[in-house]
Amino acid sequence: MYQGNDQAEKDLRLFRIWLKASKTVFDNVIEDIQGYGLTAENFMVLELLYNKGPQHIQTISDKLMIPSGSITYVVNKLEKKGLVKKEQDQSNRRFWKVVLTEKGEELFHEIFPKHVEVIVKNLGSLSEEQKEELGQLLKTVGFAAKELQKQG
Repeated sequence: MYQGNDQAEKDLRLFRIWLKASKTVFDNVIEDIQGYGLTAENFMVLELLYNKGPQHIQTISDKLMIPSGSITYVVNKLEKKGLVKKEQDQSNRRFWKVVLTEKGEELFHEIFPKHVEVIVKNLGSLSEEQKEELGQLLKTVGFAAKELQKQG
């Protein structure tokens, strides 16, 4: 059995708590998304297009951290559902942009407020001050972890 120092034990305990809490919230959000007949990846693409407008396939892949082969599959599935369409970029015909269709926009306009409500309910146990503090703490951890990756 691992016997670390007090700080290591505290860090391990914190990590377990963080992991369990994150998984539970994430599971609740995924359940909501699946209730609309979408996968998490479908939803992320639709949300990006809804909020940022048409995007190149590679940009979607980069922003959502989904491999390009997988994002093409996701976009093709969304296109078959009539929620997005691919248009050739007029400035560089080698690239394709993904555009939200009217049907996709209507769907997302309908489901997004409900989705936000699920997130609000999941974070509702925190005060505004706690949410701000948690946001800052998570940024600090994330930036430090990113630096570790660079050293890596």
